Amino acid sequence: MSHPKLAAQLYTVRDYTRTTEDFRASIKKIADIGYTAVQVSGIGPIPHEQVKAITDEFGLTICITHVGFDYLQNDTETAIAQHKLWNCPNVAVGSMPVLYREGGLESFKRFAKDATEIGKKLAGADLTFSYHNHSFEFVRFGDRTGLDVIYEESDPRYLQAEIDTYWVQHGGGDSIAWIKKMTGRMPVIHFKDMVIVEGQQTMAEIGEGNLNWPGIIEACEEAGVEWYAIEQDRCLRDPFESLKISYNNLRAMGVE
Repeated sequence: MSHPKLAAQLYTVRDYTRTTEDFRASIKKIADIGYTAVQVSGIGPIPHEQVKAITDEFGLTICITHVGFDYLQNDTETAIAQHKLWNCPNVAVGSMPVLYREGGLESFKRFAKDATEIGKKLAGADLTFSYHNHSFEFVRFGDRTGLDVIYEESDPRYLQAEIDTYWVQHGGGDSIAWIKKMTGRMPVIHFKDMVIVEGQQTMAEIGEGNLNWPGIIEACEEAGVEWYAIEQDRCLRDPFESLKISYNNLRAMGVE
């Protein structure tokens, strides 16, 4: 049996996961689409035990999370216990805190060092730690981007990547090149398409935009990516419909 690759990033449906009741209804819809996994991110204050019980009820694996950087720094043991309860092997932070964005190159280097320290603690509990990019990391410092600095100045054993295909493209980067660069260092990737609407870059369902999906999928397979997390921060239709379109299009491309 091949590894179940497709996960729904719950941030996509964050407006529908504020309460336990809404969370359960949303998880059911996601399971009904065919997803076998989710990334927990952007949900309301739902007890961890409830999150686990509901995802178990509908047979969904929690493959990765987005949690706060300060939470990981200040309350590491609680974060570890949360992920152990969920049988979730991967931890990620959704962005670099603003504090690190304001000091130029040295701040990016400091973030890489601090993230490595968090990752080392998580690795001691058999958890991975990944960084999710946007496009601000494509600021240049000579011949390097901020994203280069984050990955070159951190220990690859302790800081891994959660490359976001849309945001790499938005920053003027090359998603396929970045996937290849992160070979063996990326358990989960964010799949997100880009289309132009009225002259503006806009997020789209996978396969409905302009990114090179055959090339991206091939690169992911070669790089050893385990999960493709489908995320769409902004949808032009019902977000569950967006998740369904992305799922069906990827299945049609041969992804299981």
